[in-house]
Amino acid sequence: MKRIATSFIVMLILTACIFPLQARADDDTILGAGATFPYPLYSKMFDAYNKKYGTRINYQSIGSGGGVKQILSRTVDFGTSDAFMSDEELKQAPDKLVHIPTCLGAVVITYNLSGNPVLNMTPDIIADIFLGKLSKWNDARITAINPGIKLPPTNIVVIHRSDGSGTSAIFTDYLAKVSKEWKHKVGAGKSVNWPTGMGAKGNEGVAGLIKQIPGSLGYAELIYTRQNKMPAASVKNKAGVFITPSLESTSAAANVTIPDDTRVSITDTDAKDGYPISGFTWILVYKEQNYSSRKLKKADDVAKLLWWMTHEGQNYTKPLDYSPLPKAAAEKAEKAIKGIMYSGNSLIK
Repeated sequence: MKRIATSFIVMLILTACIFPLQARADDDTILGAGATFPYPLYSKMFDAYNKKYGTRINYQSIGSGGGVKQILSRTVDFGTSDAFMSDEELKQAPDKLVHIPTCLGAVVITYNLSGNPVLNMTPDIIADIFLGKLSKWNDARITAINPGIKLPPTNIVVIHRSDGSGTSAIFTDYLAKVSKEWKHKVGAGKSVNWPTGMGAKGNEGVAGLIKQIPGSLGYAELIYTRQNKMPAASVKNKAGVFITPSLESTSAAANVTIPDDTRVSITDTDAKDGYPISGFTWILVYKEQNYSSRKLKKADDVAKLLWWMTHEGQNYTKPLDYSPLPKAAAEKAEKAIKGIMYSGNSLIK
């Protein structure tokens, strides 16, 4: 009987984990899910929007991979991802999806060393650490670019994401651009076969694990390191300049041509003052909102929310260590939102 009871409890837990989004997708609340990268910003935005307009938004921070899966299965009103969907992923969608950029962020190299020194890192050193080829903190290559900083003779404990992650997509996209060995052996994507290290779920999980393990090193979004008072390395960019991750250096990285579908990578930027591990984050919605018995009001609520996020909502970016949309990206976002329809009629005029 105990085994039966235990099995029943396990079944209930698994059911709750698999179907929570589906169960709430049909109420009056706008339901979204996906990236942990913009979660602190979205939490603030959605709270402010609710207080001003009374619209409820339930956002579940489950990782970019989960956000893509949920929007493809239409169990949410919008998905979010720090990695734009590939052509192959878009082909899996039952109808046309649009990408709406909401802000930019920096993926930083953070670590747990006594005294929290601010280190310099080069592309080859970062790649070799995550390839498992460079394993000691006092390796000559690291000490050479960090004069005056005494580094311990201990092993570097690598921490990476264990879930499907847009943060990982940005980071591995960068590594694939700066390291031929990484590109051929590992590649880029929301989930990869990591050559070394320990996995943790979400940006918060990575930051938490690094704080617990002396000598560890990993990657996380800038706000998570600032919230946890963790150091962030300055990274040598393509122009040969060591760049500290900041709002300004992240924005500078986005000084590129933005395509109409807004799917663009800004890692390993050519900008002299640009931080090289930067990226946009996107909200994913269906261009035609009349599907699965959705009511006009729900579609209208979603479109109005997106318009607010890319306009007035941008005021919340800088206070939370995110970079606002540059003018070119904001204009593309406007065009995409105006293209969202209900039965062929635009929701935002």
